[in-house]
Amino acid sequence: MKHKPILRMGLAAALLAHLAAAPAQAQGQLDGDAKLACEALLCLAASARPSECLPSIRRYFSISFRRFGDTLRGRLNFLNMCPIVSQPHMTAYKNSIIHGAGRCDAANINQANFTSMGDGESYIGNVMPTYCVAYYGNGLQQAVAPVYVGTPMQGGHWVEAQDYPQALQAHNDMLAKAAAAAAAAQQSN
Repeated sequence: MKHKPILRMGLAAALLAHLAAAPAQAQGQLDGDAKLACEALLCLAASARPSECLPSIRRYFSISFRRFGDTLRGRLNFLNMCPIVSQPHMTAYKNSIIHGAGRCDAANINQANFTSMGDGESYIGNVMPTYCVAYYGNGLQQAVAPVYVGTPMQGGHWVEAQDYPQALQAHNDMLAKAAAAAAAAQQSN
């Protein structure tokens, strides 16, 4: 985990170095969407976003089409406006941002992993979607990945990491009550 801040600083340093090394004429052209795209790359990696991130984040998430695939392509095209994304090490990072940003919190993972078994039963799977694994595993995210509480067939679900202790306690309390109710029902038979 200690390598993540170093990698984030490396991304920021690479972006800033690339922009600083650009000719003065090119630097003068880095405004509008190109500037917002570069800012979005940095801001989407941060868990706590300063107010300076608001314009770039707003621009990124404002790209929306009827079909989600078109939305992802539009957001990718937006990020491609930043000059640094042409560097090889940026491809995986950019792709993880496109597929994970805004879709890898506990609520969205629970929704993506919800399975109805058709007999009135349902469960939430305990395997994180691959795009979220890439999003959190790229070494650049400051955010902590959601964690799974319990088991799929016993009310398991994803929670934000900071909520895990309380969620685990609530889950264990629910299992204990269910076990006590089952034992009481068995004794009454």
